[in-house]
Amino acid sequence: MNIAAIMENPELLLLVLAPLFFLCILLEWYVGTRRQALPLSARYHGREVWCNFTLAAMHQASDLLCGLLVAKVYLAAFGWKLFDIPLTPLSFIALMVAQDFCYYWFHRASHRVRWMWAAHVVHHSSEHMNFSTAFRQSLMYPLAGMWLFWLPLILIGFDPQWVIFTVLLNLGLQFFVHTQSIKSLGPLEWLLNTPSHHRVHHGRNPQYIDKNYAGIFIVWDKFFGTFAAETETVVYGITKPVNSVNPLRVTFREWQDMLTEACARGLSFKQRLRILFAPPAPSVNTDEQPR
Repeated sequence: MNIAAIMENPELLLLVLAPLFFLCILLEWYVGTRRQALPLSARYHGREVWCNFTLAAMHQASDLLCGLLVAKVYLAAFGWKLFDIPLTPLSFIALMVAQDFCYYWFHRASHRVRWMWAAHVVHHSSEHMNFSTAFRQSLMYPLAGMWLFWLPLILIGFDPQWVIFTVLLNLGLQFFVHTQSIKSLGPLEWLLNTPSHHRVHHGRNPQYIDKNYAGIFIVWDKFFGTFAAETETVVYGITKPVNSVNPLRVTFREWQDMLTEACARGLSFKQRLRILFAPPAPSVNTDEQPR
């Protein structure tokens, strides 16, 4: 399969990369679990790995189903484009950078708007960090509004297929930052999102919460004041643990909690909106920041 075929059918990109993903998982499992050369929080546990893969399958199914409707919205928006942008090496690089900028704001909103956090919390709910954690995704992203963040790129004039391709390429590259087997990438730490930076993002240590939203380029975090370096051992997970490897429980627990609170009696309309769209509240019995 050549690159032109993948560009025309961008949903195939992650399938093409799948063998590489599974090879990395196998090697990390061998080094971490069999050789015990990685921290306990990097080890693979059968029930959790099964949960991660099931969540990934549910996420892909949701994307395929909702993608039909989203594609129609994107094509309609493309009719309002400001410019006709041909596909060249330079325009593709520009799109990758622009898409990563949009991803930063999507990711930041996913931590600071509870409606979006209800979907994104799935990815953060594991107390382990290994390559299989990258598969831990939510089927609720379309409802949470992830697709809205790429609309500006289409209105500027980038072809919707290119936009979807760069979104999936960005997500595919992020697989490789979900590991504890790589401590540092040297000078690249200044420019790129690396395993070290992303370990911080998955931490529930007070100084790590809501930091390092980068997709590919860490410069966005440094520019907008959301960067934190990895200075102490990361404690993985969320401040309100889900304590389950049931994919349905992992997916819907925060939605259930949020909607139960929003539908409680005696609240004003403004209070209900705040529950849905304000930053997530701190968990009970914790001094940590909102998460």
